[in-house]
Amino acid sequence: MINNILVLCLGNICRSPMAEGLLKEKFPEKTISSAGLRGMTGWTADPSSIRIMQEHGIDITSHRARNLTREMIEQANLILTMEEQQTRTVESRFPEAQGKVMRLGEYGRYDIADPFNRSIEFFMKTYELIEQGVDQLISNKPDLNA
Repeated sequence: MINNILVLCLGNICRSPMAEGLLKEKFPEKTISSAGLRGMTGWTADPSSIRIMQEHGIDITSHRARNLTREMIEQANLILTMEEQQTRTVESRFPEAQGKVMRLGEYGRYDIADPFNRSIEFFMKTYELIEQGVDQLISNKPDLNA
């Protein structure tokens, strides 16, 4: 059973906080966290990420960016990345992650591009891809709903 989900992106201020917030909304009983491969430690979520999530009724204002650690990898049952390259990076840096790391858009065969310093419309598209990935994940991973 999947009880601990870790969501990763590059800086942990745009995509992964949005995905973390959405997953917490869908699975309040699970442990869900996020981190960055090059986390901007201590930064708040990007103002555009906060705005998009607020428009969907989810508050991520208390988010603070963190760097990925081995302990996070060890504790997670499922590790979600935003891009195929990030999956490869995690598996290379942390061989113990193999078998439990996958791209959030895996079932739709797509990456979720970094919206940092992009338009609010780009952030909205990013949210839509995250939501689509979460929905596909729920449909394809029965142990997630157990």
